[in-house]
Amino acid sequence: MTLLPLNLRQYHWLLIAIVLILPLHIAVADDQKVVFFENDPVPGGIAIVPLDLPDTANAPSVKLGTREVAVVADHGHWHAIVGIALATEPGQHSLTMSTGEKTSTIEFQVKAFKYEEQRIVIKDKRKVNPAPLDMERINKENKRIREVKAYRYKTLLPDTFQLPLEGILTSPFGLRRFFNDQPRRPHGGIDIAADTGTPIYAPATGLVVDTGNYFFNGNTVFLEHGLGLQTFYAHMDKIHVKPGDKVNAGDLIGEIGATGRVTGPHLHWSVGLNGTWVNPWLVIDE
Repeated sequence: MTLLPLNLRQYHWLLIAIVLILPLHIAVADDQKVVFFENDPVPGGIAIVPLDLPDTANAPSVKLGTREVAVVADHGHWHAIVGIALATEPGQHSLTMSTGEKTSTIEFQVKAFKYEEQRIVIKDKRKVNPAPLDMERINKENKRIREVKAYRYKTLLPDTFQLPLEGILTSPFGLRRFFNDQPRRPHGGIDIAADTGTPIYAPATGLVVDTGNYFFNGNTVFLEHGLGLQTFYAHMDKIHVKPGDKVNAGDLIGEIGATGRVTGPHLHWSVGLNGTWVNPWLVIDE
């Protein structure tokens, strides 16, 4: 039997149907939202941690290790919005909260979840096993990416989040990836396939932090949406924004392409919180 590919919205509603039929890792008690963030405390997910502090008080500083965590007000209280790295071990984890008067520790649980595997054949062998000269470039680019991911605007800019385009979902978030049978880092975003030149739009209000051409990512854009919430766009054909620009939801930021390490034209789209990539579906407001 041949299965037809699903577009993004069909795929999303299929997942919802599965949730209604099978007991997944999201318990009913955890199914809550703050602003547009959805609680799903698994590796690669988001933990919404209520803080025992009314929103009439100043926003506290909350950290996961050394990384500042987004704090937003909703339902009369402050909440920490914690991005959970894909490599995080399930179990109890802790945040450090500072109010200026005192420092306290807040515990939260990360639940186990197993992602599927994906095996991809890359024709350009240098994109799988880079040459020494390539590694010099890659190391410089990785340093640049770390600096970009550390950028943080002081307030949350959007109040809603949408997809950057409609297309075919070819790779979901979290896949354990193998390139030419060699294990690589899990997939930190979703891949949306469409024809070269298909417009890519800003999913929400944001600031353009960086653009450029990267060895693996090709033509790339980074947007900061406030409090360390970032989105990342890779493999673009054309870029229509520059660092320092402010964009609103629906503004054109670029076009679909096949630059960098790819097997065909598509957009790799990632969503980041406190410097780590999280499941993009957990911020989509539908």
